[in-house]
Amino acid sequence: MTFSQTLACAPARPDISAPPMGTLSPPVPPDALAEVLARYRVGRLLTAEPVAEGLLNRGYLVTTEAGPYFLKCYVDSATAGRPKILAHHRAMAALNTLGLPVAPPLACAERSGTVASCGGRLFALFPWVDGRHRHGDELDPSQCDALGALLGRLHGALDDVCAPIEQPAGYRSADPADSAELARDLRSRAREHHPAGELDALVVERLTERLDLLAEHAHRRPAPEAAPPTGWTHGDFHGLNLLYEDGPRGGRVAAVLDWDKLGPQPRAEEAVRAATLLFNDRSSGVLDLVRVRRYSQAYRASGAATAEQLAAAVHRVWWERLNDFWMLQWRYQRADHRADPLYPASAGQLAWWCQEYEQVLDAFAN
Repeated sequence: MTFSQTLACAPARPDISAPPMGTLSPPVPPDALAEVLARYRVGRLLTAEPVAEGLLNRGYLVTTEAGPYFLKCYVDSATAGRPKILAHHRAMAALNTLGLPVAPPLACAERSGTVASCGGRLFALFPWVDGRHRHGDELDPSQCDALGALLGRLHGALDDVCAPIEQPAGYRSADPADSAELARDLRSRAREHHPAGELDALVVERLTERLDLLAEHAHRRPAPEAAPPTGWTHGDFHGLNLLYEDGPRGGRVAAVLDWDKLGPQPRAEEAVRAATLLFNDRSSGVLDLVRVRRYSQAYRASGAATAEQLAAAVHRVWWERLNDFWMLQWRYQRADHRADPLYPASAGQLAWWCQEYEQVLDAFAN
């Protein structure tokens, strides 16, 4: 894949004209589940239970005569095309061959590939991986080290299994004037929302604060050429896409899940975004900088990024969050409330990050 121009960077604004999908899409009927599984030669379907986690696609824990599996139904328009799914599956299989904790999809009879179609939807079947999700506050120092090293190994391995990338000229960052206009519109919607609730009051307070922050920091907008090097990334590395082993092995990562957003981006930025989601207080959003430092040092020790590249990534991710309103756009422009529980901690983290910018930067880069 070759880039020769300056690219737009996150945050990408949600497509407000598109209907909410993902877990709001119709469930897969039992007869369709049975029909899909018949193409994988895993025996007759015995039970099927929806998997609760995730917003963009539907998943099922299915038990067949051959045992348990994870059946994925691709409904997110950005990732539900057959060529893209197959490319992701090939990368997953290659990573598994290299010994990384990635469970590749099973082959099916349809087109001799890994994707089955039924009722206008696409499906893939994966081995069921036993384990549990862990938030960053459950990880001891050695596990923080291991997680940073694992992400570094994944980034390095993706270079070996995916197409070479030519570095782009740069990445355009969000325009604070556009963001301020959107913030004012969302604040008006929050004030007019009925029935009004505690979240709406918090949104009004936080957006008033955000407008002040945008004005205060407008001069710190990252230049296009300030982005760290681009590379292939998982695209959605966080706690709900990590399964940890239980038992005497000490809680190693058993599987890195959900590769739908595999793609090129400034690589060190994924390491920073992941840390902000993994090592945050789930109520206030405040980061555990001791754990962040251990994780970041291990990531840098893997050779995936230098301290200077991590510092650039911290600044760009901070700017991205300062200009990001996707949760509120879902709530007020699409009447989609699935992200509402995430907002208080997200807004709290940004306000805290603006106050503690130097300490956060130091934790990632030193």
